[in-house]
Amino acid sequence: MKNTGNIISMIAAISIAMCAVSCGDGSAASSGRSAGTAGGSAKASAGATEAEKADKTDAGDAEAAMEAEDGVYEEETGELAGDAGDVKKSAVEGEGGAQTNSAMPEAGQLTAGEWRDNDNWGFLMNLVNSGTISFPSYGIDPRGRVAVTVKNESGEAAANVAVNLLGEDNELLWSAVTDKNGRAYLFTPEGKTAAGVEATNSEGKTQSAEVKANSSGGEQGGSEVSDYAECELTLGGNELYKKTEIMFIVDTTGSMSDEMLFLQSEFSAIAKEVGTEDTYYSANFYRDEGDDYVTKLNDFTNDVATVQSQINAESADGGGDIPEAVGRIMNETLSNGKWSDDSVKIAFMIFDAPPHAEDSDEVAQAVKDAAKKGIRLVPIVSSNTERDTELFARGAAICTGGSYVFLTDDSGIGDSHLEPIIGDYKVEKLHDIIVRIIGDYRQ
Repeated sequence: MKNTGNIISMIAAISIAMCAVSCGDGSAASSGRSAGTAGGSAKASAGATEAEKADKTDAGDAEAAMEAEDGVYEEETGELAGDAGDVKKSAVEGEGGAQTNSAMPEAGQLTAGEWRDNDNWGFLMNLVNSGTISFPSYGIDPRGRVAVTVKNESGEAAANVAVNLLGEDNELLWSAVTDKNGRAYLFTPEGKTAAGVEATNSEGKTQSAEVKANSSGGEQGGSEVSDYAECELTLGGNELYKKTEIMFIVDTTGSMSDEMLFLQSEFSAIAKEVGTEDTYYSANFYRDEGDDYVTKLNDFTNDVATVQSQINAESADGGGDIPEAVGRIMNETLSNGKWSDDSVKIAFMIFDAPPHAEDSDEVAQAVKDAAKKGIRLVPIVSSNTERDTELFARGAAICTGGSYVFLTDDSGIGDSHLEPIIGDYKVEKLHDIIVRIIGDYRQ
């Protein structure tokens, strides 16, 4: 993405410096906070008005609601009609080089919302069938979902069971792993027909069930959209995982300065709240071809200080066009990352731009690989995103049993954030959402 965050940060810095000369340092700091609070309140109020309109509509009315909120919706979307306290370097990299800062901004300010399409499947199917949104998005197609629940002989949820979706002639179509609630989601590729589901536990015991499709009566691109019936299987034998692996995949191009500052100031606090016992972290970064680097990978470790140091060493720079090296970083971290077999796996992907269109096959394969390994992908979509980025992120979250997170304007920080086409949601601190999601998936 373009370096809009750098320009805003430079203007803000000049304004504060001028105020400091005339009023003194203490007054300047106080005035800056007051102005920020007032701006945040105004944006939150405006955002709430739009949200109220959306909250009063169901999925069938979502398209009309979006047109009311954003008059250029159809035009623009086309297809849619150390620890943090030790940091001395700013996450903003200007054209003239790195800008330095003596302290990090106050933590806990970024606001966000969360949405789980797998828990609101009827809503999503109505959006698809009405033509309000469409898939595939960058090769990711969550239509034709088969929701599977696996329980043991006592009726309790069976976690960490490998589940396969089979087509005609036992062709393997999709693989996933049940979460601690015994749930897994499988997806039928376009042009294929799902015939059955097979579950296998750690002892090698298997259980299978037939799959029958229930037509939802809609069409997309000339092909009927089907919502497959849910399958429930009985199979015990698996234990909960003690180990949890948490990966952060971060876009560090020039427009991501606010998000970089967030991670630099809050990672250690998140890790402290989550804990380090049997918990391992990995921070990975990416930009685009032609930048100082394209990807930068780090192994999992339970040494929080090491991960914090890796995050602190990064700054927002590069980019310039909209797409970034999303396909490559997903391939290197999800398809080929060093994940353990016996762990709960969560990948937070913080970004504001979609993949290159020519990387769609690589992206789709990475999502499929993540689902097979049981990696729950949690995209965190930042400012200046477009509708195709939202759909790419939601599709990736759906297909891996993850969750879609998006920043909101309520904090008053950074550029404007796209209002997603979803139902009711709660605005929370991003810090709190990340901690809560980790708790939701941990076993």
